[in-house]
Amino acid sequence: MALLPGKVTRVVDADTIDVLLSSGRIRVRLHGIDAPERDQAGGGAASAWLASQLLDQPVQLEPVSQDRYDRLVAVVHHQGRNINRELVRNGHAWAYRRYLRNADRELCALEYQARRERAGLWAAAAHAPWEYRATARRGPFTDFSRSTSRDCRRAMRQR
Repeated sequence: MALLPGKVTRVVDADTIDVLLSSGRIRVRLHGIDAPERDQAGGGAASAWLASQLLDQPVQLEPVSQDRYDRLVAVVHHQGRNINRELVRNGHAWAYRRYLRNADRELCALEYQARRERAGLWAAAAHAPWEYRATARRGPFTDFSRSTSRDCRRAMRQR
């Protein structure tokens, strides 16, 4: 698959960036992850981490699809690293079970590892961003504190 080279011009939040391609500016949603909202616990730290890694930096985009908001959904590569995976590995994002492909199963293991190490958002009680948005930030929230990578993979199959 061809990668699209570009430069990150803005970090909207921890799972959405603006990228300048040779053809113009586009909004990119990072594939397979869901990061806390800006007003959610861990959201500011996750956005700050992503900005520290990518703002004004060259990236390679691996297109996956286009979402209902007309954003390119992609895996973002920077300096040989898969940034989507790094967000999960560092505890700044969840494996977004609803949109994972079989090729993305590693994100479940990375989330489990980050949870066990209490990295990033896992240092405190963490609420899944998809539940946070769906319940207008009020809950109820699923307790994922004991969730395993197997639970994550099972949820992938149930969608």
